[in-house]
Amino acid sequence: MRALRTAAAEEFGAAHAGVLFRDYWVAALGGTPEEALTRGVAPRDVWLALCLEFDVPESRRHGRGLADPQPS
Repeated sequence: MRALRTAAAEEFGAAHAGVLFRDYWVAALGGTPEEALTRGVAPRDVWLALCLEFDVPESRRHGRGLADPQPS
């Protein structure tokens, strides 16, 4: 989960990422990212949902400067 929060902070800014996780309702997740994580949704799936929601280019979907995620 640390990689998810790092990637979100790098992409959206630390303060904005915190707001997104707490307050932004993502249809694909059926709630906020924080709620989805609490329900057991994989961090990778939360990240990909955020990327799609905010049109993050595919070239940055692995996080800026982070290694490609391993398959689930």
